[in-house]
Amino acid sequence: MAYQFCNVHDEGRLRIVTLNRPEVMNALHADAHEELEKVWDEFAQNPELWVGIVTGAGDRAFSAGNDLKIQVAGKRRPMPPSGFAGLTNRFDLEKPVIAAVNGIAMGGGFEIALACDLIIASENALFALPEPRVGLVAGAGGLHRLPRMIGQKQALGMILTGRRVPAAEGLKLGFVNEVVPQGQALEAAKRWAALILECSPLAIRASKQAVYAGLDEESLATAIGTMYPAQARNRDSQDYIEGPKAFAEKRKPNWRNM
Repeated sequence: MAYQFCNVHDEGRLRIVTLNRPEVMNALHADAHEELEKVWDEFAQNPELWVGIVTGAGDRAFSAGNDLKIQVAGKRRPMPPSGFAGLTNRFDLEKPVIAAVNGIAMGGGFEIALACDLIIASENALFALPEPRVGLVAGAGGLHRLPRMIGQKQALGMILTGRRVPAAEGLKLGFVNEVVPQGQALEAAKRWAALILECSPLAIRASKQAVYAGLDEESLATAIGTMYPAQARNRDSQDYIEGPKAFAEKRKPNWRNM
């Protein structure tokens, strides 16, 4: 399928989504959000796709966030239910998604990355939530995800100033998983994806769901004592048997995702 505002490329079980508005540093508007919602809907529903990567076209920007020129022109429409870039409100997505940040990730662009499970950044990547500088707030998750990831004081230090944080500092703060040379973010993200794809897809989804749902529980004991739906599906699957069997037989498992 041809898309107007993104490129979609599937490599086996991996889907790579490239935000494709380089002329505006991959800033997004309503039409792009709606297109991306369909892209990620299809990813979520396709049993043959197990891991996703999102990146930006060109070497300058992952995404500069909201296309403010569209907003000024009065052409802004309500966000789709799945949120910014079809990702930031997708709380029920069990499949892992990796952000390959290849440059500027500002505002909504940073919020896209924060909504992913891993962030791989090139050395020239810059992260910021500069919305207060233009009279806005980071309402696509940045105000809530960032404090949960790096702590209240460090997050407020970014949110209340809008300052730009380079990739190396993002790694120290803890919201970046790996920093790689400029131009290598996508390849590094694919390397991480390959490691995930060695694992049981059902066990990966059960693990992701348990982590996020468990963080919302009132106590650690409740989180540990809860059998989340994806865990139950994994426990009752053929892959739950295949994994230990392959280990005992000293061979690679043949995951069937069922």
